[in-house]
Parts: sequence; C-alpha cells; structure tokens
Amino acid sequence: MTTRRKKICPATVTQFVRHGRKTTRNLVVGVLITEAFCMSPIAYAQTPDKPAVPATPAKAATPVKPAETKPEETNSKTGPVSKTDSKPVTSDAPVSSSGEPQSVTVQAERPSNRIDRQVYDVKSDVASTNGTAADALNNIPSVSVDPDGTVSLRGSTKVQILIDGKPSAMMQGDNRGASLNAMPSHDIESIEVINNPGAQFGNEGGGGPILNLVMRRNRQPGGFGVVNANAGSAGRYNSAVSGSYHEGLFGIQGGMNFRHDGRNSVGEAVRDRLDLGQHSTQDSASAGLNNSSGVNAAITYNIGTKDTLGANFSYARRNNDQKSTDHYLNTGQINSDYVRSTQRGGESTNYSWGGRYDHKGDINGEIMRLDLRVSGSDNASSNAYSNVYSNVDASSPIIFTDVHSRQNNANNIKIVDFTGDYERPDEKGLLKMGYKIANNKSEFDTSYFNIDPISNTAILNPSRTNSYNLDEANIALYGSYQLRLNEKWGVLAGLRTEYTHIDIQQLTARIEATNHYINYIPSFFASYKASDDTTLRFSYAHRIRRANANELNPFVVYRDELNYSSGNPKLKPAQTDSFELAYETRVIGLDMNIRGYYRTESDSILSRKIPINDTVVLTTLENGGGNHSSGVEFTLSGKLTPKLSINTSGNLLFIEQKILNTAGQEIQRSASSLSLRGRFNYQLSEQDQLQISLNSQGKTLSGEGYRQPNSTANFSLRHTITPSLNLVLNVTDVFNSNKIETIVDTDTLKEHNIRRYDGRLIYVGLSYRFGGNTAGGQGNNRQEMRRPPPPGQS
Repeated sequence: MTTRRKKICPATVTQFVRHGRKTTRNLVVGVLITEAFCMSPIAYAQTPDKPAVPATPAKAATPVKPAETKPEETNSKTGPVSKTDSKPVTSDAPVSSSGEPQSVTVQAERPSNRIDRQVYDVKSDVASTNGTAADALNNIPSVSVDPDGTVSLRGSTKVQILIDGKPSAMMQGDNRGASLNAMPSHDIESIEVINNPGAQFGNEGGGGPILNLVMRRNRQPGGFGVVNANAGSAGRYNSAVSGSYHEGLFGIQGGMNFRHDGRNSVGEAVRDRLDLGQHSTQDSASAGLNNSSGVNAAITYNIGTKDTLGANFSYARRNNDQKSTDHYLNTGQINSDYVRSTQRGGESTNYSWGGRYDHKGDINGEIMRLDLRVSGSDNASSNAYSNVYSNVDASSPIIFTDVHSRQNNANNIKIVDFTGDYERPDEKGLLKMGYKIANNKSEFDTSYFNIDPISNTAILNPSRTNSYNLDEANIALYGSYQLRLNEKWGVLAGLRTEYTHIDIQQLTARIEATNHYINYIPSFFASYKASDDTTLRFSYAHRIRRANANELNPFVVYRDELNYSSGNPKLKPAQTDSFELAYETRVIGLDMNIRGYYRTESDSILSRKIPINDTVVLTTLENGGGNHSSGVEFTLSGKLTPKLSINTSGNLLFIEQKILNTAGQEIQRSASSLSLRGRFNYQLSEQDQLQISLNSQGKTLSGEGYRQPNSTANFSLRHTITPSLNLVLNVTDVFNSNKIETIVDTDTLKEHNIRRYDGRLIYVGLSYRFGGNTAGGQGNNRQEMRRPPPPGQS
C-alpha cells in the first residue's frame, strides 16, 4: 500500500509510536479523522523527542462524523505510563472516492516522558473519586504536600504550580494550600513534572521547577457524564458531577463539586533564648470543618478545517471557620502565662475565565495560538481574640485579666495573562516562538482593633494595621528550536527574555518603591536513543525566583504575643542553574528511570528569626549566600504479575546551604536525606482492586532550621458493582503518623515545633458513569480521550 501522511487528532491519541518489544501492553486505540474534528491538531510525526516532519498540504476535507473508538486497555497502575519510542509511524489510510480519509484503527502507547518533562497519569488512582489535588500530588515521585498545603519537590519548596500550563490566582501565595485541599483530584487528567522548564515557561509563583496540572477533557463524540458521592469520618462528605457533549464541530463540558472537609490539629513549640537565658512554651489546638464548592465550563467550536475557538470559565468558593486555643508560658517574665482563644471566620472566592484561538497553517504541524486567561482570588477573614492572663503582676500595665481584640483581613489577587505561540516545522526540526504580556495586582488590607473592656468599643491599633498594594507587569519573548540530528540524537535549545516592572505601595507606612529589570533565561535539552528500550536525556535550565507580594511587604505583622513577621522590599531575585542526566530503560518488563541532578542557587531568599526584645522574635526574609543540592532519583513501575502492579520511587538528596548568623557572618550547613515512595495495586478479583500507598519523606533544610523525616500509609479499595457503578473505600494516614516537625538552631535561638493533624480519615463513596462506553471498572476512565498539550504555555 502507498504510505500517505495524514493529520491525526491528538484528542483521540497523543501520538503514534512503535515499541521495540512488539508488546501490546498499555496500548490505546485511535483513529485517523478529518481536520475539522481535531480540536487542536498537530502533525502526525511530532513526537516528544523529534520534531514534526513537514508534508505537502492536504486538500481540506468535508467534515464527516468520526467513527467511534474502542476504549483503551485497562491500566491499573498510577504513575508514568509506558515509555514511548520516538520514531514516527506513517499510515496507509484508505481514501474514499470523495477524497476524504476513511477511519483506520491503529494502536499506540501513551507517552510518559517528553524531552523536557515527565507525565504522570493520575486517573487510575483508586482514590481519585474522593481525593483532592493535594492527594494526587502526593502520589508523584519526589513531590510532597503537607497537611497545610505546602508543596515541595526534591526537598525544595520553590515550586510553581500551573493549571493547563498557565498561572492562576488560586495557586498564588497563602491561597495555594487551601485550593489544593479543595480541588477534586477527579478533575485532573495528568500531572507534568518539569524539573528544568524550557523557554516557553515563565517565572511566576516560584521560578523553580513546575508542576503542571492538566485538567481532564473529554473529546468523545456524544454525551458522557460522571457522578461521585462520598461520606467520610467525623461528618466529612463530598460530591461531584461532570459531563460533556460533543457533536460535529461543537463541544461543551462542565462540572460542579462540593466538599465538607478540614484538618484539626494540635501543636507545641519550645523556645530557648540563649542570649537572655529565657525559656518559653506554646501549646495550641485548632478545629473546624469547612465547605468548598466549585463550578467550571468550557466550550469549543471549529470554524472550518483550520480555525478553532474556545472559551472557559470556573468559579470556586470556600469558607474558613475555625476555633483555636494557644497557651503561652514564658519562664521568669511577668504576665507570661496566658491562654489565647481565637474564633476565626472567613470566605474565599476564586474565579477564572478565558478564550483561545488556534489557527493551522498550510503545512502539517504549523500552528498559531492566542490565549487570554484572567483569574482572581478574593479572600476575607475576621479573627476574634481573647487573652486570659493567669498571673498579672502588680507593676504590669495590664489591669484586666481578660483582654479582647479583633483583626480583619482582606486580600485580593488578579492576574491577566495574554500569550501568543507559533510553531513551524521545517526539514530539519521544529521552531517555536512566542510572547507573553502579564499583569499581577495584589492588594492586602489588615485592620487590628483593641476592644475597650468597659465600653466594649473597638479602637483601631495603628501599629498592627496594614494596607499594602503590589503591581507587577511582565513582558516576555521566547524562542526555541528542536532538532533531530539523526535516528538516535535529538536536541532542543531555547532562550527566554523577560522584562519585569514592580510598583510597591506600603500605604500604612507611606512607603513607595519601584523596581525593574531584564533577565535572560537559557535552556537546553538533549536525548539519545541507545536502543528501542533505552533513552538517555540531558537537560539544563537557568531560572529566577522573584519574591512574592507578602515577601516584599516591609510592614511588621503581629502574629501573637511572642511572634511577629515582616517582608523585605529589598529582596533580589534568586538565580538558579539546574542540570539533570536521565537514564530510561526497561528491566524484567518494568519501566525504570534513574535521574541524577545538580542545582545551584545564588541570592537565595531565606527566612531569618531575629529577637527584637526580651520576649518577641521577628521572622523576616533576606538574600542569603546561596545553596547547592544534588541527588539521585529513581522510579520503577509496571506489572510484576498479571494481578500486581507497582509504582515505586526514591530520592537520595544532599543539600548544602549558606546562611547569615546574628553577627552577619556566613555559616554553612548541610544535610542528607532519603525519601521513598511505593504504590502497590492488586487485582483481588474481576470486581475488586486493592491499592496500598507508602510514603517516607526525608530530612530537609529550611531557612535557619530543618524539618524532621515523616512517614504515612494510605489504603484504598474499589469494588465494581455494575459496569457503570463503583464502590470506593479510602483510608488516609492509616497509622496516624502524619506530622510537621521543625527545628531552628542558631547562635541565639533554639526552637522545636511539632504539629499533628487529624490522622486516620475514612471515606466511602460511589462513582456512577453514564453515556459513552461504560465497560467495566477502572477501564471506564479510559474512554476519556487524551488531551493535547495545553495551548500557549508561555
């Protein structure tokens, strides 16, 4: 038969490849269809490690309804899907008398690793129907999410989180942790880990490695829907419904979710001031379950065969009601034994809307994308405090043993992000270029009132009242070229140029500051295909980390009687150079990846604790000398037996850090840690699947201290009642071992903090699917078509 090059709809199958072992394991099924039905078409020969091969433009075909596809083969493992071969596959597609290509069924493995990132499929996680985005991230190798929402990757908390390749206000600052704990994991298609981001990625929200949440999209013709309902321990519950409909040139999808959840906690802190010989303790407890809800929708319309319009919208809301108690005791000080009760109430809303336009050029693989995203986050809270003193001294200015106060907070963030991207293949490679225009506005308003004990009147306390605005504008240009040198070698080089302008207004202190600078950010990637099963990869990226709005605010914020905090408007961007060498192969039928990495950072933004009087310690930020980290990361995944699948990973990390002591002298600290993670899926029967997850997080350095190791275990069970209905049981932190333990050790201060959260949580739920193909168990997830890479990742 004559080989013909045709367009392939990546919504049906991301790419066609062949596997050297001729295995059919983890294969998906796709079809060749006309251009009109391809939501975001790419050239058929474009693979992760090789650029698209140009071809003579095909005559535009009259739209026809595409044939239905078979569901993908069930894959029970969670983690990277099977590794791909990078050779393109041509197709012998028969052509009808009208010139339209007929549907041809083909098979291809789903991609896991691309030249600049690793892709992890999270849909097959047994607990995905009742878990959160934080739970999904905790299943990714070398990623850790604390109960309070702090995210780290390879021991570093300087991590960007993107949604569909774009920054979002809901993932900025203190808002990020709560958003991750509220977002349903069922909405996530896959998670991309980009340790060394390329030229198309900016430096918002951290400037370090990137975790990209690729949201689920269904491209299947016709209608499809899912309903999940779960009940948990101590009154927790959640539910979600999502669906889509695609017909002809038009597609729409959306979803709604509701969650009643939270984490109660208890903590204790012991502090010793070596310079004054003082000893103090703090015992705390907080409790409260909160409500969160959200709605999202997206619409796509194909204008003819070359142009696509899309629009999207999302809205989420949550409350923050909580009660907490803190007991402070400072040995040898007057008025040093008191209990502080806090009644907290608040509400947060997150929204986003956007539109995109895709235009295909005259050659296969040529495409232009325009994308506008607007996102915002509005957070309001009110805290009512009551301090009850038990040993008021006669010489003290405090004459009442019960002192009341109130604090109101209003924080608003708005991000406008407009990008343009252009891709064009040529005979030797693939050219990408683009631009970005973005604006980030942040407003913070804190009002603190002392309550008069006699008149019960609220009196403004100006020393604890703060109003602060930040306006950051960013303009970026980037270009990259991906070149296939021969059958074994492929390279990708890129350069990004960013101009940043920052205006700071500290309204309370009447301080205004302006800063602007240009950064040049290079990146380079190379891959070598040693055999059909083995690939070597090298990557390098230079990144910057700009301080966020809170970190730049110079105002001293009152936390409690012993702790104040402030930012530093003089912070410079931290500069990072990151190198990585990867070895990807197959061993005894399992996929194995080994990655060695080295990261060096200068002008690191570090926290520092400074005593400002006999009892109060100020936590602030400054640029330190820098740090170096290196390590080896491994993953081993696949099927050991027809019923048992494993996904294991480990990270051996060595970090060296330079900080300044009280006298301003530079000192050096170092630490080694080993983190291990294992996920084991066992098919008990045709209807039952068991999943056990083990996670051990090693010691990590942080500012002037370090965090102690931590281990957890989770358990999940899914039972298929009917082809459309599943019952899911999920138990998190089975042994009630989850905690955050930190130690600060300086020449003047020693501090030990430990906080424990609600450990063992149990959820039981039902998941019902309707429409489409509902054949059996977890395979139901596989009917949702693979989504193309997010447009406009600038």
